[in-house]
Amino acid sequence: MISYQDTLAALCAADPRVVVMTAENRAAIRGLPERLGPRFIDVGIAEQTMIGMAAGLALRGRIPICHALATFITLRAFEFIRTDLGIAGLPALLVGGVPGLLSEANGPTHQAIEDIALMRGIPGMQVFCPADGAELVAALPVLLASGKPCYIRYFDGPAAVEHQPFAIGRAEVLSDGEDVGLITTGYLLREAEVAQQTLSQRGRSTRLVNLRMPVPLDEEAVIETARRCELLVTLEDHFVTGGLYSLVCECLIRHGVMVPVHPIGFEQRWFTPGLLADVLRAEGLTGAQIASRCTTALDVMAARRAPAAPPSPPTFIA
Repeated sequence: MISYQDTLAALCAADPRVVVMTAENRAAIRGLPERLGPRFIDVGIAEQTMIGMAAGLALRGRIPICHALATFITLRAFEFIRTDLGIAGLPALLVGGVPGLLSEANGPTHQAIEDIALMRGIPGMQVFCPADGAELVAALPVLLASGKPCYIRYFDGPAAVEHQPFAIGRAEVLSDGEDVGLITTGYLLREAEVAQQTLSQRGRSTRLVNLRMPVPLDEEAVIETARRCELLVTLEDHFVTGGLYSLVCECLIRHGVMVPVHPIGFEQRWFTPGLLADVLRAEGLTGAQIASRCTTALDVMAARRAPAAPPSPPTFIA
């Protein structure tokens, strides 16, 4: 598979308008300065400056691809993104490094688990959460060609699944079922795959949906899943407020579709730092733990539907 930085180099070679920028975050693009020359710009630790420069370049006909840690590009530079790029609707890709659980050993200051909520609040901003490197590089040319700003939760890991062709605002349905509709996005797709297989072994069928672009939302995929399944489960490494859970619930209410929705994410708290595998276990986000949480939610629903036991007849004591 072609790497992320090789994909950027190829995009720059094909289109002289493309410019790569970074706020001293070169982890994924270390080989590009000598390949791109003046079309590689490092502004230092100055995310606001980078976004302001990106807006200026976009106004002059360039297409900037900006890199910074996810928590800093979305929080520190939020006003600049909203005002300079969002209001004007300028074409730019904003690539946030180590989003969500991928910040693993970092504490709350570096945990980007409200980034989707922030970016989806900007009119016209697209949000893309690749599940792996294959999905990331497949989407880049399409997102560049859209002519709109887009926030990307960067992840360039090994392929989680064999993906369907990428299209803006189009989810991919990876398995079908009637018991659980498991809707996820980004890195956690690999754990969702394990959960789907575990539930199948337990006799529960799962409709697994990779909602690769929270914005624009594939409402048809959400509604179809809600109508097919007994329970919807949203799985995200993000606050449930403003993230996938909020998006799905808003969609269902908008279309008048009623179904129980069980959120798996962070409810107004930060996660405990550690090695990624340990964080997953501690937060109940391994595939096996997700399957157990889905099973428990189904069992609770079944118990609520069960008819109440008739009252016992009175006992008379002589």
